[in-house]
Amino acid sequence: MSEASPASQPSIPVADDALLARLRDANATIEQLQHLSRGQETMVHELSVATQELARVTAELDSARQPKSSWTSWRRRLGRIRARVFKSVRRAEPVAVPTEEVSERSMFLMDDRYRQWVDLYDTISEGIRQALVSKLEALDDPPLVSIIFPVYNTPETFLRQAIDSVRSQIYANWELCISDDCSTLDHVGIVLAEYAAADARIKVKRRDSNGHISASSNTAVAMADGAWLCLLDHDDVLAEHALAVAILSIADHDDPGILYSDEDHIDPDGQRSAPYFKPDFDPLLILGQNYFSHLCMMRKDLVDAVGGFREGYEGSQDWDLVLRVIEKLRPAQILHVPHVLYHWRAHLASTASDLSAKPYVIEASRRVVQEHLDRTDIGAQVSTIWGSSFNRIRWSHASEPPLVSVIVLPRNGPRLRRCIESIRAVSTYPNLEILVLDDGGFRPPMRHFLRDRADWLTVIEDDRDLSDSAQRNLVAKSAKGTVLLFVHDDVEVLDSSWLDEMIGMLGFPDIGCVGAKLLYPDMRIQHAGITVGIGGTVGNSHRLLFDRFDPGYCGRLKLAQCPSAVSWACMAVRREAFEGVGGFSESHLTGMFGDVDFCLRLNEAGWRTGWTPCAELIHHELPEDSRPDGENAIRFDRDIRYLNQRWSHWVENDPAYNPNLSLAHEVFLLAWPPRVCFT
Repeated sequence: MSEASPASQPSIPVADDALLARLRDANATIEQLQHLSRGQETMVHELSVATQELARVTAELDSARQPKSSWTSWRRRLGRIRARVFKSVRRAEPVAVPTEEVSERSMFLMDDRYRQWVDLYDTISEGIRQALVSKLEALDDPPLVSIIFPVYNTPETFLRQAIDSVRSQIYANWELCISDDCSTLDHVGIVLAEYAAADARIKVKRRDSNGHISASSNTAVAMADGAWLCLLDHDDVLAEHALAVAILSIADHDDPGILYSDEDHIDPDGQRSAPYFKPDFDPLLILGQNYFSHLCMMRKDLVDAVGGFREGYEGSQDWDLVLRVIEKLRPAQILHVPHVLYHWRAHLASTASDLSAKPYVIEASRRVVQEHLDRTDIGAQVSTIWGSSFNRIRWSHASEPPLVSVIVLPRNGPRLRRCIESIRAVSTYPNLEILVLDDGGFRPPMRHFLRDRADWLTVIEDDRDLSDSAQRNLVAKSAKGTVLLFVHDDVEVLDSSWLDEMIGMLGFPDIGCVGAKLLYPDMRIQHAGITVGIGGTVGNSHRLLFDRFDPGYCGRLKLAQCPSAVSWACMAVRREAFEGVGGFSESHLTGMFGDVDFCLRLNEAGWRTGWTPCAELIHHELPEDSRPDGENAIRFDRDIRYLNQRWSHWVENDPAYNPNLSLAHEVFLLAWPPRVCFT
């Protein structure tokens, strides 16, 4: 065939970036279609069989709920069966199944069975009540708890329910300090006088003028004689065991300073819903949302030392006080009680029902966190996440940004090219080097590609049969940066500021490594932090059921936080932290769980793991790609045994998760039963 004439050639060459974009979009579409087509032939059969098995195991569950029965064996079995149903459902096209199965499936996926869960696991029986009383009676010096209760024009029904919930407490050593902020409704004074006459533990003071929530709360604090203060909004409800469980937790710890619990909402009819099962103390998450708020107890001497509530921060006055108190504490002094001890009232005028009911909350939320960062000399700016009162932290950088060594491991030639080009073309971070390991598997075109970029890309050659961990450690020795950024070759950068975000978070105190939000090609969540213990091993938070723009569980997909581990598919690490723990282990968990082992060893050394939703990358891996087979399956089984032996505490009790949430799934469903009890 003769060469084409010049007239037949394109007159205008296609720009490199435009061609890359077209190729990227085409490849993502192909991979998505391949993913959707996989397994469709067997999906209906799997769903039918798994649903029948779920029904059988659920029936067995009723007989297993006996006092002497161990929850571990049937929890694991039920988790495996539900996982099969869940897997079939989430990849299913609409199919015809019986109505009752649709209802059961919907209830399971949406966790609409919270009321049933409350009846089974969050209702105090007489036996539990007596056990709590016995433990409280054994305390040497049970502290007086002063309940801070500012009131203003509270509807009578809600006011009575709030006070009655205090008087019903199993723990009796309390006082209720009520500050009436000059209410204009006649029934408020009448009701308060009635209760004060009926119970000597109730103190009431009517203010001379309306000063709003902060001033009124300070009036209540001034009335308090207790060692501990408990915050209660004027229309909310305490669980009857709230103070009992909190005081027992305080008694079990050395020198605690602040305590918070899980919470839910309660409607005017007394129906409970929307629980928030929280992690243990997370210094990043508290910057994004006030998850301490309900129930929250603080030592009075600490509250006095910081000057109490500050006026001008109404709507976020609790958040402001919490931040100023924890500035004076060590993390070990901050207690989390994983029980629903507080029922937040949801009605038309409450923040729990609609943020627009109190628009001043949004600006106050931003200000209290900004001032906290300023007081603690953390260079960052706070902005409000649109449509919420949550905050995004925009990290500041040093005048001379640190050198970042981007370490890319080889897996797939075409994907490696896309990964390197996206890092180079999209990233705005000004000071980085890229290192690629050549393990002898590159074909000549890829070697030419790498050689042509030798002015800004370093190739490390080593054709030994090394583990994933050993490969990373090998390249890290040649890196010059003070930050090591490990990436798989199948990731693709979406946002130009991704690296600025990750490096900025590394500047937060005690953060040793940071992970990014990784998305499947169809934009569903692949990685948003790793939960240890899911399925007896580990799981990726929010995986598959949530997409790129979902807020996630209680807003968690939009908020910076500290999971127990992050994926080494995209992981930035301080060099000092990396070298301090000896890098990735080359003896144990060298493959699938190597990133988890590394993060947990960082934790043992005093570092925290961070995760940011503002660094987004596509991970061109399909859910099926990570399944082990052959020799990998043998190593996988061996690694599971070691994981459960070495990190048994995290497997059973990941502090970044919650024992009321299921270990069978990655999407924050209820645990049946929870892994925590009241006594």
